[in-house]
Amino acid sequence: MTVSPRIEYTRSSIWSVAHAEAPDVVTSAWIDEQLAETFERCGIRPGLLESVAGIVERRWWPEHVTFDEAAALAGTKALAQAGLAPSDVDLLISTSVCKHHLEPSVACAVHFRLGLGPECVNFDLGNACLGFVNAMQVGAMAIETGQARTVLIVDGEGSRHTQLATIDRLRQPTATAMDVFDQFASLTLGSGAAAMVMGGPRDGAHRFVGGLSRAATVNHDLCVGDLDTMRTDTAALLENGLALAKEAFVASVEAGWDWENCDRYVMHQVSAVHTRKLCELLGVDMDLVPLTYPGFGNMGPAAVPYTLSTVADQIGTGERVLLMGIGSGLNCAAAELIW
Repeated sequence: MTVSPRIEYTRSSIWSVAHAEAPDVVTSAWIDEQLAETFERCGIRPGLLESVAGIVERRWWPEHVTFDEAAALAGTKALAQAGLAPSDVDLLISTSVCKHHLEPSVACAVHFRLGLGPECVNFDLGNACLGFVNAMQVGAMAIETGQARTVLIVDGEGSRHTQLATIDRLRQPTATAMDVFDQFASLTLGSGAAAMVMGGPRDGAHRFVGGLSRAATVNHDLCVGDLDTMRTDTAALLENGLALAKEAFVASVEAGWDWENCDRYVMHQVSAVHTRKLCELLGVDMDLVPLTYPGFGNMGPAAVPYTLSTVADQIGTGERVLLMGIGSGLNCAAAELIW
């Protein structure tokens, strides 16, 4: 196995991390009710979203709320927490998977909504559920090289349209059991927004140490989606994703990272099965893994920063936090923070 390069930063810190909660609660029981006839006709036991995925409910934004509005809500909170004015931001990176159109970038709309300055570089960075972690790495590169003093990373995701479209398709009399299982992952999605401000060292900041990533792109077609539909080979995605995570974890040890002994593990939130199996495989104590998927579902790239934000005030000074996730493609990434 080729040892992954150890990418470590010395001047990059997290100044704030914030989240914005979508207000409309959608239960898995309600989704079961919408698909009751299909489940009965196809011989599928209802309740799988709760019993297998462990997702009791997820959130939706109101219909009028756009993805960039959601991202800007979180961005406003992150700027306030960091004590920054919009004009202080040098670089804005939007990592939203959900987009209403191909162009312009979501970052343009967020830049406008936040009133950022004309000198602020802004762009989208997409990599499925790993986009936010990747943006942290890009932000750190900009800070380390002096190209930016303050970096704002945002993400806004929404599952309302995708899930309503999926439910409508699966309610058709032609829908089969295979259709249900191919599109099951769409029903686990959730809505939410998160944002983070990164900058250099300062009092109260949390050090961004660095991390690594690994790819297994032979699996690029296991999960393919857009706003209307997402089709997933769930079993193969889980099996190959776990194998890649194990490979990345072993590579981290070979590269000199001590990620077997962190104080917290903030993982991408997919499901109960995924979290349990990943913890077992990597030897991680599940008590050290904060969970948001039971009440919020899989929020895509917003999940890691959203979850981190919900427990930020519980993390002690000096604690080591590992952010980690597996994204469609397949890619795996991890990054260490010292709080």
